[in-house]
This record gives sequence, structure tokens and C-alpha cells, in this order.
Amino acid sequence: MTIKEARELLDTKKINVKELTEICLKNIENKNKELNVFLEVYDDVLEQAKEAQKLIDSGKSKELTGIPLAIKDNILIKGKKASAASKILQNYKATYTATAAQKLIDQNAVLIGRTNMDEFAMGGSTENSAFGVTRNPYDISRVAGGSSGGSAAAVAAGMALGALGSDTGGSVREPASFCGVVGIKPTYGAVSRYGLMAMGSSLDVIGPISKSVSDTEIIFNAIKGKDKFDSTSIDLTSPTPPYIKEGQEKTRIGVPYSILEGKGISEEVKKNFDESIDKLKKLGFEIIDIKLPNIDKSLAVYYIVMPAEVSSNMARYDGIKYGLSVDGENLMDVYKKTRRQGFGKEVKRRIILGTYVLSSGYYDAYYGKAMMARKIIRNEFNKAFEEIDAILTPTAPSPAWKIGEKTSPLENYLADIFTVTANIVGCPAISLPSGFSENNGKKLPLGIQLMSSHMSENILFEIGKKFLGEQFS
Repeated sequence: MTIKEARELLDTKKINVKELTEICLKNIENKNKELNVFLEVYDDVLEQAKEAQKLIDSGKSKELTGIPLAIKDNILIKGKKASAASKILQNYKATYTATAAQKLIDQNAVLIGRTNMDEFAMGGSTENSAFGVTRNPYDISRVAGGSSGGSAAAVAAGMALGALGSDTGGSVREPASFCGVVGIKPTYGAVSRYGLMAMGSSLDVIGPISKSVSDTEIIFNAIKGKDKFDSTSIDLTSPTPPYIKEGQEKTRIGVPYSILEGKGISEEVKKNFDESIDKLKKLGFEIIDIKLPNIDKSLAVYYIVMPAEVSSNMARYDGIKYGLSVDGENLMDVYKKTRRQGFGKEVKRRIILGTYVLSSGYYDAYYGKAMMARKIIRNEFNKAFEEIDAILTPTAPSPAWKIGEKTSPLENYLADIFTVTANIVGCPAISLPSGFSENNGKKLPLGIQLMSSHMSENILFEIGKKFLGEQFS
């Protein structure tokens, strides 16, 4: 059931909020032990459902009133646990509510619980969670993607009708692709980061995951907007760019074919991508080969800028202010023991890497050059968007891999090759389900990614609806 379908059933009294919520809770009861999606189901879920039903009965419901949604474990809700799937915050309770979560609460959505993730959002498989890996609903021997793996799996497994995730380098789009659902990384600043635990502050964005483009648009419209608590947030109420540029007969989609010639992209992904292009052509879109000379530098830029920001953001977890605190002989000993026991391997790895690239003697050689390259890539994208309406790539270079299959960090980092660029540039990007790959009798979802210019989410939604056969509006 989609959010739009549920909304109609709730408003016509064919189902009530309690019944709808209990369907999701039953699916959690039946599947969560196996999939490890929810770290916690909130104890006030049915009370939330009761309050939502009162609004519906009084004729005051909004689009998300009574809709069961899941929240990634790094998005704060006052009085509820938020651990970012880390031992260092295992029993931490939030002292305030994230703006994005508050906007859902204001619509009386039913927030079911917090979903598993890679620790502090560092990873693309949810294998880095301190509380165990989330398994893919299509094949439990495989990952659900990450870092928002729990949120994507919750939607795919019918445990929630939608979910919030966060995306720093593909953490909404990659798990959406692996789990056969829709996920969008909005324009940087389109959704307030207030109450989102920071990983890479110039890259982080909260984004919705759902079963359809229309549902993703509904959640996005609910959470977007400028926020006085986030100085980087922007107002999206101004006119959005036209779906088709003036003087054009068709929407133009650019494909940087050159990056598809690199190693590491599976044949099944290439085949599915070609089929997706053919489908878009039949739907009336114009496909253009575009050149983005420095797009191949994006991954290197990302894995310098992101760890540098991680190094700064993780400094606050010191065993003094909040979270885990391990006794030591002196203050420095407390710092060392707390961080040694509280952080997982991947978090430590990125802190070390980030501290190195920011250190004296290396700052200009690494971080400084990465920021220069970031600006060049951003300018190339801005120039490309003057001629085209969207850029198309696969979402990931392969289907979901087997749990434990990628043994080196570099293998995991390379899986971000198509997604990190949108975060570097700051533009919106959406992952759409585009088919399946057959593997040992099981269907593994595949996805395509569309990027558009800043504040052009409307273009992605319109193309996505056509591609998935949803009502075009």
C-alpha cells in the first residue's frame, strides 16, 4: 500500500489508523528478528494512532495524518533514544526534536520507531552498525545498503509506508536501489539539518524513502523549507525551474557515457541501464551524450572532504558531555578509553583519515586541492544544466552484495561512485527502481539515478512518475 492509497482509505473510513498501524506492527513482529530493521519500536505508537484518528474524524487531517513512518536512528525526537547505531550513544535520549521530524509530528503522522544504520552514517551497507547488520528483504544473505539501510528495508518489507533517512554520499539512494524503493537526496539546504547528527556538515541532507515517487514527493513537501535553527537551510517557495526549458520540445536527459566505461560496473547494471534509457526514449525524453571532464574525480574529492568534516564532528563525543563515559586515571585517559570502546572501526578509520588531511603540512596538498576540485565539478554541472534538464546514471555499480563479501574499506567506498557527486555539487538526486537482476533464483532490485539543478526536485518527480507509470501531475 502506498501513502496515497492509504490516505484515500483512511479518509473514506474504509480503514482506521489503528488498523493500518497494526498491519505495520505485525510485519515488524514477523520480520524484524530476521531483518534487524528496527532498533526500537516506540511504546506510544497506538496512542499516536488514536490522536491521528481524532483529527481524521473531525475532518482536519493532512496528507500524512495517520500514516505510519519510520525514522533513521540519527534524527532526534525529544525524549526518545537516538544512538546513530553507535555504542558511544547507546542509551542517549534526545533533548530536542529535529525540525524534519517535528514537521511530521505536526501533521500527526504515526512515527513507529527508529531504524538501523551504519554507525554515524559511515558506510554503504549497514554492516557498520554496532547493533548488527540489516538484511535485505529480497535476499536475507545480502545487505540492504546504507547508511539508511534500515529505513529502506522498513519500506520494502511493509513495516512502514515511508521513512526518513539521511544522505551524505548516497545513503538514501543506494539502499533505496538495493531494496527496490524510491529515495531522494534533496538540494543541500532544502530540508533543515537541525536535529540531524552531523557527519559531513557540507554534505548531509535528510531525505525521504517510500514505495512511489508520489509518496516521496508528499514526504519531501512536508519536511522541506527554511528553518531559523539551520542557517544553511533555504526557502523553496519561490517558482521552481520549468519541467521543459523554453524553446525545447522535449525534456533533455544527459548521460555521461564515459564514466560507464570504467571497471567495477557489473554487466547486469549496464544492461539494465541501457534498457532504462530505451524506456525513457519511448516515453518521449531526449537522451544526450554529455561530457563532464572531472566527474571521475568526485569519489576522491568526497573521500577527502567527508573524513575531514567527520574528524571535526566526532570531536564532541568525548565521554564528558553526553553518551558513553569510561573512567580513566585522568582526563586524557577518559577521552582515549571512551572513544576506543565507543567508536567502531569505520568511524575510527575516517577520523584518522580526516585528521591527517587537515593536519599541518598536508592541508593544502589534500583538503585544499579537494575543495578546488569540488568547485570545478560544481561549475561543470551548472554549465551542463544550462543545456539539459537532468543527468542520468545507475544508482550503484552492482546489485546488493552478500553480507561480509566486501572485505576491504576501498571496495565499499567504490560502491559510492555514482552517488557522491550530487552531494559534492549540492544538487538534488533521486533513485528509481528500474528492474531486477536474477541471482540463484532470487530477484535483486536495481536502480537508476537522476540528478537535476539546484531546487529542481520537481523535475525529478515528474520524470520519475513517468518512468514508473504513476499518474503524471
